[in-house]
Amino acid sequence: MNGNTPYAGLPGETGAGQRAAADIPDLSSAQKRLLHRDVSRIAARTREFLPNEYVVDADVSSGMTGPEVTVAVRPPVGHAVSAGFTPDLEEAVAAEEVITAAERDEVARGLAASAALQVKQAISNNVRPTGK
Repeated sequence: MNGNTPYAGLPGETGAGQRAAADIPDLSSAQKRLLHRDVSRIAARTREFLPNEYVVDADVSSGMTGPEVTVAVRPPVGHAVSAGFTPDLEEAVAAEEVITAAERDEVARGLAASAALQVKQAISNNVRPTGK
């Protein structure tokens, strides 16, 4: 029933159907290439931090407010972890990258740490320490 209220939709806007298609930013082909390249760099950097048993994948999709980026890691045991965000395209118009190197490293390190923690939590009760 929440979708039937006049408050459905984006924050600060009433009426979910009132959002115009022109409000959603379109990516130029150059911006799309930059975004896909940057997302691939996040996935590659995440793979550098993890052993080969971890599966890392990245995706760029269209959301209500524009492109959305998701990078996910599936550890050998435990739950999958992911990071999703909407890049700021206005700053990327004149830039050579949509996602900065610092942001890529931060996301990659966070995902790798979260995936490693998932494995640790999944096996912590089943492994006996070898020594004290």
